[in-house]
Amino acid sequence: MTTETKQQTRILVQAAAAVCEDKKGADTRILELDPIDAGLSDFFLVTSAANDRQAVAIADEIEHKLKKEFGAYPNSVEGRRHGEWILLDYVDFVVHVFLAGRRAFYDIERLRKSARPLTPAEFDAELKAALAARTRAARTKAAAKARPAGAKAAPAAKVKKAAKKQPAAAKAPVAKKAAKSPAKKSFEKKN
Repeated sequence: MTTETKQQTRILVQAAAAVCEDKKGADTRILELDPIDAGLSDFFLVTSAANDRQAVAIADEIEHKLKKEFGAYPNSVEGRRHGEWILLDYVDFVVHVFLAGRRAFYDIERLRKSARPLTPAEFDAELKAALAARTRAARTKAAAKARPAGAKAAPAAKVKKAAKKQPAAAKAPVAKKAAKSPAKKSFEKKN
């Protein structure tokens, strides 16, 4: 998986986690799966709902937001009819929306001990730091490319200096028109 693809996946996971928070999902966790046994996906997003209607609402909103904002469709959706455990499979990450009792019973966090658990806030901070590092690297690269072009910019600087040295009489005067408002014009016509 390329760095850019991983970045895009992180952005999608963050958007899904934000939906969980907005829809009052409880104990939302992001599990960054170990690359060695991450044959399934890179991330699990796990959240709990108080009842089956809330679970369905969270899953529906995640699906809607990712479809609308990113054009991402789930590869598979399971459990929507019962609402006890809804699974949205986006290939690179999987969203699990549980009822609290089912989450305690299956305990996915325990099953994936090698996964690194993160809260949405920690995940967001990591994502922002990674994006900031990429931005700094791109700016540094652009600045390095601009330095050799500095020799080309020198003649333009000389032209500016030459323009400053010209006497004031040589510069073309700028004609300013006095803008009169329609009210003033009609007043002047009467007088």
